[in-house]
Amino acid sequence: MSDNELGLFLRSRREAVAPADVGLPTGPRRRTPGLRRAELATLAGVSVEYVTRLEQGRDRRPSAPVLSALADALGLTASERVHLHRLSKGAVGGFTCRGGAVPGRTVRPTVRALLDRLEPAPAVLLNGLGELLVWTEAYERLTRPLGLLDAHGADEGPPSLVRYIFTDARARTAYPDWDRVADEQVAALKQGPFRADPHIAAVADELTVTAGPDFTERVTTLPGLPRANGVLRLIHPEEGELRLAYETLELPADDDQRLVVHIPADDASAAALDRLTGRRSGALRAVSG
Repeated sequence: MSDNELGLFLRSRREAVAPADVGLPTGPRRRTPGLRRAELATLAGVSVEYVTRLEQGRDRRPSAPVLSALADALGLTASERVHLHRLSKGAVGGFTCRGGAVPGRTVRPTVRALLDRLEPAPAVLLNGLGELLVWTEAYERLTRPLGLLDAHGADEGPPSLVRYIFTDARARTAYPDWDRVADEQVAALKQGPFRADPHIAAVADELTVTAGPDFTERVTTLPGLPRANGVLRLIHPEEGELRLAYETLELPADDDQRLVVHIPADDASAAALDRLTGRRSGALRAVSG
């Protein structure tokens, strides 16, 4: 397991930046994906040796001006800048913003009412452990045949999306882009304190045993910054392939929960959801993408 999340994040962002995006030539002998360390150092106004120390975890507390210079050089988004700042503050250990709080499994009445209002859109509320707490009837009809809402793991807790993805063979059929979905689940689990939280650490330990390299290799190579939106491909046993656009809405930190809402990404998926839910609504009109 990686204990150098700051270095992992910086390296992954550096490798994702095309030289042309920052005005650098792309030579025929370039073998490094993205920027070289020397190029990032020049753009950020720091030494190559310092960039190397940061990426290797030998220096984990860069100053605020250095963080800002690196963020500018890498062209980080606002959410990536927040993530970089959080990683630098949490690199020393001994502190977690969650303070060892138990997983958020209590759903506030107003949140339940919001789920009711979202019908007939497939929507689900998850906590930081990837547990499914409450969902719309449309989500039930969409995912129950896939086995997603079955119990997973040894405990008697709620259904677990992350356990389903990594330990249920049906998931690889349900998600034709399984690798990308698995990446997102690991990124979501790592977001925030990760192993500093004993509850998340317990899930990670379990998946290390039950899922093996499919899980552990992602933990060591992926930063904890999941996509908040995108398009998901899903294979339904009755309706075939559906393309669903999704948006993730984070609830306040006290809840430690996120709401994921799906809408069809094309007309064929909209028609399939109509058949699954038995009704039509303006909320389910297909979106472009």
